[in-house]
Amino acid sequence: MIRRPAVLTVLVLALTVVQLVIGTFGGLQQFEGKGFGYRLVAYPVLMLVVPVAWWWASARRGPVDDVPWAAFTLIMAPFLIDVTGNTFDLYDTVKHWDNLNHLVNWGVLCGGLGLLVARLDVRPRWLLVLAITGIGATLAILWEIGEWWTFIRRGVELDGAYEDTLADEILGTTGALVAALLVARLANRPPARD
Repeated sequence: MIRRPAVLTVLVLALTVVQLVIGTFGGLQQFEGKGFGYRLVAYPVLMLVVPVAWWWASARRGPVDDVPWAAFTLIMAPFLIDVTGNTFDLYDTVKHWDNLNHLVNWGVLCGGLGLLVARLDVRPRWLLVLAITGIGATLAILWEIGEWWTFIRRGVELDGAYEDTLADEILGTTGALVAALLVARLANRPPARD
């Protein structure tokens, strides 16, 4: 039996890959110089790292019924949002689209990661907030290194790259902090009764 959350997770992955293929091979102007060849390989791998690691760890513990589909979908969603923004040329036509994406996408990504970290029952809760925010800040730095390596260092955006990189790291870390506070608040709630 296929569960709805699993279908949503697979749909997010499939929509992302379809747009990546179009971006890489479609010859459309909005994809030029944005590293879509790299993204075609990297995005599906990055989207699947956490679910594959979770299944690998779960297989070692035995059968698991509680698959964290919501967390997996949240982790994958920022890649879909990013590619869709490029598909509709929002990065070049909406003034603050890139900034909004770094804030919101990091919040969504770290919300998913935070749901997984919260399963570890981290105590006190401020350590959960610190852990999720730290993961988000680290990923924001690594993301910016990846952007620089794949298309900024050879592209037309090099002149403003320093300021943009700092702003993106701050926005990503802020999004991670907001997600961390939400996850910590949800983790403090008593379980719902059936």
